[in-house]
Amino acid sequence: MDRQIGSYGEGNDGALVIAFGAVHGNEQAGVQALERVFSLLNDRSRVERKNPFRGRLIGLLGNRQAYAAGVRFLEKDLNRLWTLDQLQRIRHTPQEALHGEDLEMLALFEAVHDAIAEIKPDTLVLLDLHTTSADGGVFCIPTDDKASLRLAKALHAPVILDLFEGVGGTLLRFGTDGHFQISGLPRQTIGAAFEAGRHEDPLSVNRSVAAVLNCLRAAGCIEPDALIGGDDAILDRFSASLPKVTRLRHVHHIRPGDAFRMRPGYLNFQPVQKGEYLADDATGRVLSPQDGLILMPLYQAKGSDGFFIVEPYN
Repeated sequence: MDRQIGSYGEGNDGALVIAFGAVHGNEQAGVQALERVFSLLNDRSRVERKNPFRGRLIGLLGNRQAYAAGVRFLEKDLNRLWTLDQLQRIRHTPQEALHGEDLEMLALFEAVHDAIAEIKPDTLVLLDLHTTSADGGVFCIPTDDKASLRLAKALHAPVILDLFEGVGGTLLRFGTDGHFQISGLPRQTIGAAFEAGRHEDPLSVNRSVAAVLNCLRAAGCIEPDALIGGDDAILDRFSASLPKVTRLRHVHHIRPGDAFRMRPGYLNFQPVQKGEYLADDATGRVLSPQDGLILMPLYQAKGSDGFFIVEPYN
C-alpha cells in the first residue's frame, strides 16, 4: 500500500492537516477511517460547492511494513523513536543500510517535509489515530500547549492530560516541538492523538472517521455543520458516560526481559485501588501504586508500557 492514503484540498487559505494511521501496524482502523473520509470529501465536492474546503488534508500510513505484516512493529516501536538524535543517526546512515522502523521513520519524516515544502502552511495540525488492545479505550491526548488542548476537546472524546510527559519519542511531540519546520514554516504546529477503541471493534473505524471530521471542523477546513452523520453520533454516545478530562498519574514501563503479563479482564477507565494486583512480570506481582482509573492495559505481545493510571481532573 502507498505511504499516502489520500490528499484533499488545494492548500490555500487554511491549515495543513496531516492524519496518520497505523503508526502501530496492527492498529488498522485509522487507515480504513481515512479512506472513508477521503471518499466522503470527494462525494461532498461534487454536490456542495458553496463552502469550499480550506487548506489541505493528507493521510499517511505510519508503519507500512508492520501494517502489511499485521504486527505492532517489526523491530522497535515507531512511536518511541522521534527524537533529534535518532533522526540525525538515521539521516546520516546510507539508506540501503536502513531497515525496519528506521526506514519507516525516515520515509515519514520526508513525507511530512515534502508536504510542508509544497504548501508552506502557517499552521500544521497533526492527528495520530490509534486503537487499543482492551475495551473501552476512546479518548484523545493533546500535547501540552493550549492550542492542542483546544483541538483535543473539539474531537468530542475524553481528554487525557500529561500523557506525553510519561512517554518519550512520540511523533506528535516531535512535531509540536517544531522539528518539522522548514524556513520558519509552519509558524504553529498543534496535535492530538485519538484512541478509537479496541483493535478488532468495527466501531473503532466509525469513531476514527468522526475524529478526523471533528479535526477538520476545528481546523476551519470545513464548516461546523458539514458532513454531520452517523459516525458523529456513534462517538458521542460512546463518550457520554466517560470522564471528560483526566490527568496521568503513573506509567508502568516495560523493560527488556520483564515478561510482563497483564491480568485478564481490565477495561479502559476501570477503577483500581492502591495495592491491587494488576499484572505479573519477572520480579513477581505488579501492584497498583495508587487509586485511579486504569488506561491502556496491555493485552498484546508487543508494547513499551504495561498500563497507565489516570485520575479525574477538573
